[in-house]
Amino acid sequence: MSEEIKEQIQKLKKERDAVILAHYYMDGAVQEIADYVGDSYYLAELATKVPESTIIFCGVSFMGESAKILNPKKRVVMANGHADCPMAHMANVERIRQVRTEYPDVSVVCYVNSTAEIKAESDVCVTSSNALRIVKNLPSQDIFFIPDENLGRYVAKLIPEKHFIFNDGFCHVHKSIHKDELIKAKEVHPEALVLTHPECSEDVLKLSDFIGSTSQIIDYATQSDKKEFLICTEMGVFYELQLKNKKKRFYSVGHRQFCPNMKMVRLKDVKDALETLWPEVVLEESLRAKAAKPLERMLELATPVSP
Repeated sequence: MSEEIKEQIQKLKKERDAVILAHYYMDGAVQEIADYVGDSYYLAELATKVPESTIIFCGVSFMGESAKILNPKKRVVMANGHADCPMAHMANVERIRQVRTEYPDVSVVCYVNSTAEIKAESDVCVTSSNALRIVKNLPSQDIFFIPDENLGRYVAKLIPEKHFIFNDGFCHVHKSIHKDELIKAKEVHPEALVLTHPECSEDVLKLSDFIGSTSQIIDYATQSDKKEFLICTEMGVFYELQLKNKKKRFYSVGHRQFCPNMKMVRLKDVKDALETLWPEVVLEESLRAKAAKPLERMLELATPVSP
């Protein structure tokens, strides 16, 4: 049945002039049929460059919104309209406006894992792969980092000269990776390097050999001479890790490294989305235009300047 669905997807994709984008946390079967697979920064940037008129997004809602914000003339369709990110809703407009009153110089730095409404109130968006570079380049001394507190605190430790205001937000998957479990996993796999996403808590980061975004973790493991790794992020990344590293071994830390929202997207959802072109991401133009500014500034500030 899955082979039949894959064939239908390829046929429909051509008929619809569509491109399929998928996040690394998707199920392996979905990553396999995608045209492009990547982390949130890569997909946000890529969405502005693909020539197809329709984007089928295999991810959670904020990712589809970001693609639509940056590409108002393209049709953006979610593979599953129920797939959402709880952390994206863990910031609010009232708090942003309150902080702006308290700190007139503040730059509101918004993790891309956020709703369009929150992006529209922010100065610049960041991802886990470019947050450090972007915050360093901001002229403001005061930084309000939303919505993820762990990523904000990680960046703050690397830029001690700036003053950070944090938000009470988190990724439930990364928060569920505990120090005690990591210590036990290291005892079982003493030769393994620990590769960790900065959305994890500080006590887990302290035990890590490398801290980076999903794509940076993949790159590090691929380039490393080591053969064993403990992976502290969502387990969907194992598909790409094993695809690129046939002779290396990857281990999870605990049984909770699983995002049920990301795993909602199945092959049948992709086929149905191509057939019906629904659910389409629709944003009011005034909101889209406001939310586009911090995303565009992210793409501008995150691009290395040529010598």
